[in-house]
Amino acid sequence: MVETRAEIRLPTQELRDDIPFFTKVLGMRMDMIYPADDPSVAVFSGHGLRVRIEAGASEPPGTLRILTDDPDAFAGGARELVAPNGTRVEIDDLNPPLVMPETVHSFVVRRLADQAPWIIGRAGMHYRDLIPDRLGGSIIASHIRIPDGGPVPDMVHYHTVGFQLIFCYRGWVDLVYEDQGAPFRLHAGCCVIQPPEIRHRVLYASDNIEVIEIGVPAEHVTTIDHEMELPNGPANPERRFQGQRFVHHKIEDAVWRPFRLSGFEGRDTGIADGTAGVAGVQVARKGSGPLEWTAHDSDILFTFVMDGTMTLEGEGRAPFVLEPGDAFVVPPGMATRYSDLSDDIELLEVSLPGVFATKPV
Repeated sequence: MVETRAEIRLPTQELRDDIPFFTKVLGMRMDMIYPADDPSVAVFSGHGLRVRIEAGASEPPGTLRILTDDPDAFAGGARELVAPNGTRVEIDDLNPPLVMPETVHSFVVRRLADQAPWIIGRAGMHYRDLIPDRLGGSIIASHIRIPDGGPVPDMVHYHTVGFQLIFCYRGWVDLVYEDQGAPFRLHAGCCVIQPPEIRHRVLYASDNIEVIEIGVPAEHVTTIDHEMELPNGPANPERRFQGQRFVHHKIEDAVWRPFRLSGFEGRDTGIADGTAGVAGVQVARKGSGPLEWTAHDSDILFTFVMDGTMTLEGEGRAPFVLEPGDAFVVPPGMATRYSDLSDDIELLEVSLPGVFATKPV
């Protein structure tokens, strides 16, 4: 059997000074040292790393990051150290707590016609940012497309998030999720939430698939799980992941009811219930009744225009004529009115928290 190892090389001026630091302070094991009469090379291993300290090596001393679930008990509680050879050592949490930034409220309108750049991201997907300022880091909203259908080069992974929505806008995509049974097809008009750290994988996509993805907070870690295979079993669809359960909203099961705004009707996706009120997701279309000026008290209220046209009026702002692919964020307390609705208008609305009040102004 062929064995392969990888190591990183670091320089030193005096190896004898480095040995106690890497073994006693950092708790690594010395695996090799030579020559015996005047050692100039030593190899240490530990914490998933193999380090070769070599006198006269041309590399800079570099930085090592050591992650532990108890940083206060490691290296005397120090968070930064400098080895005798000059290598900086940073010690941090292995599983840092999720930090939810305070929302920086702003009125945002993002138009597809403005030619915002599409960026190639994870697994070859194309991303368009729908909230450029990200409201102070509290949320990211992405319009994602895969131009060519077929197998998606994805791996089983999970996200360290507070809330994450995948809404299929155009086409379809095959997905598989931890504890949710066999792979399934997410069709246009349908959506899922990905509870915190649920393992999942994108399998196959139709040509020109487009989805809207919402993540809270804006910066969150994606971790590859090299051990889990999906689907796993047996299925446990009621399992809670940090208080949230998986939700797959299907358009064919939708029930249309009066929406929070007069002049519209909406279908609730069940996500407010699935997240225990963390977030709510509604789809709205033209209904009956007058189009009124209103204000809301939600922390974040994001809307994406899926079909049709409308005019967004806001206090102290020039009206915006919106078309499919446009998105906007209305801050709490700001008076707005949706007007000039086309008969085929359809909106995706995401709110955090899931329950909030709207009042006429």
